[in-house]
Amino acid sequence: MTSTDERHQFSERLQQALRSAEYSPDSPTQLAREFNARFAGQPVTVHAARKWLMGESIPTQEKLRSLAKWLNVTAEWLRFGTASANNSNSSLNNSDAKIIASLRQLDEGNQQLVFEFIRLLVRMDRKK
Repeated sequence: MTSTDERHQFSERLQQALRSAEYSPDSPTQLAREFNARFAGQPVTVHAARKWLMGESIPTQEKLRSLAKWLNVTAEWLRFGTASANNSNSSLNNSDAKIIASLRQLDEGNQQLVFEFIRLLVRMDRKK
């Protein structure tokens, strides 16, 4: 497979992941804005996001991992098309997936607080 084919196939998977996460696969401006809001490193330009969407380039590994986390897919699938696309249980509905994506944006300490709160609510609910 040529590198051109690899870039094109990455672009198709990125667009698919964006659609699944209810983002436009046709807006490099939205992609750059949403990505930069979640990425702690050097922000990407709209031009770089356009190149990802058009199959002209593939992001660095660090950016690829951040994209995958945001879009709730595996980095391996996003980059190579291997393994399962979903990072989560396929029986999740869209609302569940959005909650999980939001949870993953929290730091580890806050994630633990959320888990403890959920456990408390489940125990309270069982006692009803």
